Amino acid sequence: MMPTQLRVAVVQFAPKLGQVQANIAKARELCNGLKPRSVDLLCLPEMIFPGYVFPDTAAITPYLEHPYTGPTSTFCAELARSLQCFVAAGYPEKLEPHEHAPPLGGDNLSFHQPRIGANSAVMYGPTGERIGGYRKTNLYKLDLPWAVPGSGFTTMTLPHPLGPTTLAICNDLNVQDPAVWESLEEGPYELAQHCVRSGTRLLILLNAWLHPDEDGEESDADSADSTIPEQIEDTDEMEPSWEVINYWAMRLNPLWATIRKATRENEKKPGECGIPNELLVVVCNRFGNEGGECAEACGCILGKILCSGSRFAGSSVLMSLRRGSGRPRLLHMMGQREEGIGLWTANMAA
Repeated sequence: MMPTQLRVAVVQFAPKLGQVQANIAKARELCNGLKPRSVDLLCLPEMIFPGYVFPDTAAITPYLEHPYTGPTSTFCAELARSLQCFVAAGYPEKLEPHEHAPPLGGDNLSFHQPRIGANSAVMYGPTGERIGGYRKTNLYKLDLPWAVPGSGFTTMTLPHPLGPTTLAICNDLNVQDPAVWESLEEGPYELAQHCVRSGTRLLILLNAWLHPDEDGEESDADSADSTIPEQIEDTDEMEPSWEVINYWAMRLNPLWATIRKATRENEKKPGECGIPNELLVVVCNRFGNEGGECAEACGCILGKILCSGSRFAGSSVLMSLRRGSGRPRLLHMMGQREEGIGLWTANMAA
């Protein structure tokens, strides 16, 4: 069968912490040039409108959103209806009281407040209807003081040309506690394994991924063999961060590894769909800086992220992962500090 084309729009900019309406205005400005039916899918990053660096429950409470009527959902519904496409974005979800979790406790005062939110994503469809939501499963350390983890990865069956689509958030790429990184061959690779089991054809990652110079989420396999041709890192911040893109691809190793290396990960079990020959990955990241004011109460246990600020890596990318190919294929990408919309087209197997 002939391949069909998927048209993707990826919105990348530097939101201002706590300035929800200004960030929505920026996103709307960037999307103004898009015409109805010009794209199939539009993505915005993790917690794009309130920003990401909140030290505790008290700090983020004013920005927690209702999953159906909050500012992110309202914006996505309107944009999806206007463009007649699917729209996905990340936001901090306000949980119902029965979903709250007790404080984690410990020496860090940030962990002495109840957890009343979730780091979530939402997707709306071409008529403005809510398609579904997802709560981040593998929380990053900045999520821990206020967020309750999700119950696991899910895959949505969407109309052509998207097909079986998995929606994930940032640190979901990394090893989940209490598991530990073993090796490039052994992993573990929880998100990639889910894609194998579910027959995912499109993986959407909404990120607030830190630059590799920061105390970021790249920690499990920094010494792994490179999967993407080596480039000079950070010679031009309008260029992508090759280190970050290489890491993202490495964490999805079972989806493109040689058959010899992938056999154990990709072995189909009874009741599983099995991985298609090709899977597209959309990684939508942000850039900019947040934080830098270290409150005495936080005790700096959350590390230098709160105390010295956070720099995000940008470098949004569209990748094609073909089983057994031995190398991911980069189709399109954005620079580390490139503001705008990436308008990308890729072939999907019919």
